[in-house]
Amino acid sequence: MSFAIRGIVFDGEKLLGEKYVIVDKNKIVKISDSDEGLKVYEGKFIIPGLIDAHMHFFGVINDNVLEWNVTSGELSTARSAGDMIRLLASGFTTVRDLGSKSAIALAKAEKEGRFIGPRIIASGYSLAETGGDDDPKVLPLDMAQRLSYSFYCDSPWECRKAVRLAIRQGAEVIKVYASGAFSNSGNPKPALTVDDLKAIVEEAHRAGLKVAAHAYGEEAIANSVEAGIDTIEHGLGLTEDLAREIRRKGICYVPTLATYELPLELSYEEEIAKKREELISRHFKEDMEIAVNEGLKIAAGTDYVGSKLRPHGRNYREIVLLAKYMGYENALKAATSVAAECLGINAGKIKENYIADIVSVKKNPLENSENLSPENIEFVVRKGNWYNAEYLREAFKWL
Repeated sequence: MSFAIRGIVFDGEKLLGEKYVIVDKNKIVKISDSDEGLKVYEGKFIIPGLIDAHMHFFGVINDNVLEWNVTSGELSTARSAGDMIRLLASGFTTVRDLGSKSAIALAKAEKEGRFIGPRIIASGYSLAETGGDDDPKVLPLDMAQRLSYSFYCDSPWECRKAVRLAIRQGAEVIKVYASGAFSNSGNPKPALTVDDLKAIVEEAHRAGLKVAAHAYGEEAIANSVEAGIDTIEHGLGLTEDLAREIRRKGICYVPTLATYELPLELSYEEEIAKKREELISRHFKEDMEIAVNEGLKIAAGTDYVGSKLRPHGRNYREIVLLAKYMGYENALKAATSVAAECLGINAGKIKENYIADIVSVKKNPLENSENLSPENIEFVVRKGNWYNAEYLREAFKWL
């Protein structure tokens, strides 16, 4: 099926003005000044499909480590099927799931056309050290390992095998925990050794896969950079020296600001809670100022998990928060062309021979990122298929 989309086009890199985007089957074939005699879908502001470079299809109600782990893969998948539709109706045509029990199955079903939703780049199970923050230590070790969405590894050779296990699941990216978070101490501790991380990177790259590292704290970021990680996730504790090395190596930075603007359902001792707030405050100030000033490639990622507090469908919040540091246009690039570059995929642009992942927005997102809120999404094209976003929202009653 061929058709044209008419509107003011931002192609992921620059504003083209009023154009017709010509779609044939699942590809963009031309950016034209005429409709080429085709059926025309009238839009307002036409942008590439949005990308969330860091999220999880956990399919949970509450936000806590135990529930993330003990929720079954079957229930997680069933709940997340609705999240896929919510994401699509919100203009997200690609997401990268960095660790869950359901994403690989969802990705396969979406490719087969059995579910509608965004393209999913899934890591399968993440890689973590035994006893780390994502290891539910209230459970016996054998039970925790059986229920976890992570493969535990504690030496370079164990980590190589964990990469191979993730690839066997169908992973298209490898996710590793290079640090803890806030759960067990006020100061996030590095996880795994540099040798462990290097083994993970080497094994993943040998298979042609990128590696994403959850990194809290200067030491964990430094270890990840030394190991040759492809994307730094969260990146709390960034320094100017580290930023320069990140830029030199072409590593991408995914600050996941949206997850830190929310009061997560986690309890901390007073001293740990205070340290957590200090680190998050610094992330919203020094970390982001350093990242922008040093010219890092910043990609939009929310770390949303599909819970009550971090629901899929509101993922545009990351773009709003990034715009405070980067401006509206660069924030939109962070969720389109730059995110696609960081993920290594042929997406994020309205360009000839690119997949037809396109969004029409009622209000100009280059004037205000808040205009990307779901109620302003008119229609979405995913792989050349046209969806009325307002109809999807109404049909699923999720707003």
